[in-house]
Amino acid sequence: MANLIETILDGKKGIGLFLGGVLMGTAGIRILTSDDAKKVYVQGTAAALRGKEGVMTTATNLRENCGDIYAEAVEVNEKRAEEKAAEEVEEIIEDMAEAKA
Repeated sequence: MANLIETILDGKKGIGLFLGGVLMGTAGIRILTSDDAKKVYVQGTAAALRGKEGVMTTATNLRENCGDIYAEAVEVNEKRAEEKAAEEVEEIIEDMAEAKA
């Protein structure tokens, strides 16, 4: 008999917990869809968009700076290659002059 009473109470407890969960879920949905909640969502989304604008501006500036750095690096390498070629030509001319003498 004691087991039967425990089983019934456990069943009622389970039903009570289920109904409590349904009630909390329903209240939660009402809270989340309220006008005040919508205002919070709008403000949060607006803040995220402002943040995105800042990130995109920074990314654009960074991209432009990287492009400038790359262009200057190409110029440095070209100048270095020209100087090396000029030095090699001078060495060849000196070697030819020494060979003639």
